This record gives sequence, structure tokens and C-alpha cells, in this order.
Amino acid sequence: MKKKNLIRLVVGAILLFVLYVAGILLYGTLNDWQPKGRVAIENQGAAAPEVIRDSVLSFVTWNLGFGGLGEESEFFFDHGNMYFSVGRMVRAPEEAVRKNNEGIFFNTQTLKSDFFLYQEVDVRSKRSYYANQHDSIRAQLPDYAAYFAPNYRSPLVPIPVFEPWHFYGEVESGLGTYSKYQPYASERIQLPGEFSWPVRLFQLDRCVALHRFRVANGKELVVMNVHNSAYDADGSLKREQMKFLRELCLEEYGKGHYVIVGGDWNQVPPFFRFDGFMPGNTQGYTQTNIAPDFLPGDWQWGYDPRVPSNRKTKDTYKPGETFVTLIDFFLVSPNVRMLKVKTIDRQFQFSDHQPVYMQVELR
Repeated sequence: MKKKNLIRLVVGAILLFVLYVAGILLYGTLNDWQPKGRVAIENQGAAAPEVIRDSVLSFVTWNLGFGGLGEESEFFFDHGNMYFSVGRMVRAPEEAVRKNNEGIFFNTQTLKSDFFLYQEVDVRSKRSYYANQHDSIRAQLPDYAAYFAPNYRSPLVPIPVFEPWHFYGEVESGLGTYSKYQPYASERIQLPGEFSWPVRLFQLDRCVALHRFRVANGKELVVMNVHNSAYDADGSLKREQMKFLRELCLEEYGKGHYVIVGGDWNQVPPFFRFDGFMPGNTQGYTQTNIAPDFLPGDWQWGYDPRVPSNRKTKDTYKPGETFVTLIDFFLVSPNVRMLKVKTIDRQFQFSDHQPVYMQVELR
């Protein structure tokens, strides 16, 4: 009798487990956001000047880490386990998110750039305690045009899968572009490629936020805000996305436009050692380089080789111990002269990325 009860108990546990996993997958499938290829996005900020009259312009790119990945943070998913947190951080404490956001907003005010290209900007997410970073950044830049292109939208991200009390929860996040000038057209362009089912149900839907500006000399400036795939083990998604970006850049430049792309590429610039800040001490990490022949040689990559732009989040930040690399930078077309590029060293206080500043001249 006891043996029968034990068998029933085991069978019942297995059935509950199967129903639980099936329920998560069904929920994810029914609620999977399927963004369209190209969608116009509207200005949510000020009515800024419509024509760029200055030839010298400044840009900042920064992955904000949604306010939840400051110096005090680690992240369970960086351990490669979506099923259990193993005691690692799923969400930062609310006071840490508040501190990080205050630092992000202060830096936005003080950097004084014509363009801000931000990634991982949360507007409604459990992980950042539903703080609307986009609205708060707009408040710091009251005279700027402001655009938001979503790339992560889910009513429930059920990871760690087997710790429902720790679920990541609701996420709405994306690319925030803030400009001293008013683009005459802006759009969200879906990048090709996706993870296989069911992983894709709870991953980002990567995109480009593309903005077109009129210049006083009759030309056009095309600014792109990008955030390429991470957790892409074989690099196939990045290859698809990079091929798409290459064709897009060449198409726009072929029309005589100035082209500037900035963001978190989740790759290292051509020829730059991914472990260049910690030679030989890779700590199990690797990062691919963008191919040297990705674009013709007169295109330029804008980065600061002296200061890392990204730190890994397997543990809290420890200077000299935590692995750091460089994956945040700019790309400019041959008709744009690069004057200065500088990574703003904030010791990863407010994000697992650091802001990168660039000044250029439109030739």
C-alpha cells in the first residue's frame, strides 16, 4: 500500500511539473510580442529646431542597464542558468535602483551633448520597480526631442523558471534617443534573426532606432541607435544583424547622407583585443571582433582604447578583479570627421556600461 502511495506521489509530482512548464510555454507563446519590420515612432519631447546649422556635433551612447546593474549588482543570468538563480541576484534592491537612476540622470544633465543614444531604458518593468526612465530623462532634457523604440516587451518573463517567487516579471524596455534637433522622420526597424522557440519567447526583439535630420547645407544626417544581440553563443544572430546594418549604412551613405551609428554592439571593434584591459586574464569570457572588412576602410570606428566601457556581472564590481572590455562605440561614414572620443570613467557606479562621448564635424 505504501509503495502504491509513493508511486502516486511521484507520478503526481511529475504531472504537476509538466503542467507547470507547459503552462509557462503556453502563456509565453500566446503573449509573445511580434513587432513589425518598420514602424514610425513619434516625438515625446520638445519641438526642437528642425535644421542642424552647426557643423560640429556631440554624441553620447550609454547602455543604462535599466538602472538595475550598478556597481553593487550581480546578475544570475550571466552564470548561464535561466532555471535557477543559485542564490544570485535576480533584481537589485529598490534603493540601489534609485541610486543608479539618480546617477544616470545627473550624468545626463552634466555631459552636455547634442545627441544621447541610450539602451536598456525601462518604461515599465518589475526589475526596475516600474520607474519610467524615459520620462525622467526627458525631464532632464526639457528642450530635446525624445524618442522611444521598444525592444523588450513581455507581461511576464518567467525566469528563473523553477523559482516562481523570483520571477523577473513584467518588462517594457528599449532604446531612448534624445536630440537637440528635431528629426523629420524616425522609425523603429526590426533587426533580422531570433532565438529558437521557446527561448525567443522571453528574449529581446532587437531593433535599430533610425532618425533623419535636415542639415543647413542641404544634406541629411542619419543617426542610428543600436543594441545588438547578447547571449548569442554561436554568433549567428550577430552575423545576421551586422549584415543588415552594413547594407543599411551603405544604402544611406550612397544617397549622400552623413551616417552615424552608436550603441552597445555586444562585440569588440576590429583588431581590438577583447581582453586588452586584462591581457590573458579572460576569466572564461570571450567576445567576438567586428570583421575588419565589415565596411570600406574609409568608414571609422569611434572608441576610447584607454578606458573599458563594459564590465561583466557574475559578481559585484571589484576594480582590478572584475573582467572589463569594450563593446560600446560609434561608427561614422567617410564624410564625417571624428574629432574626439572619450569614455567617461564612472567606475561602473550606475550601470554595467559606461557612457562614451564623441565629437564630430560634418564635412
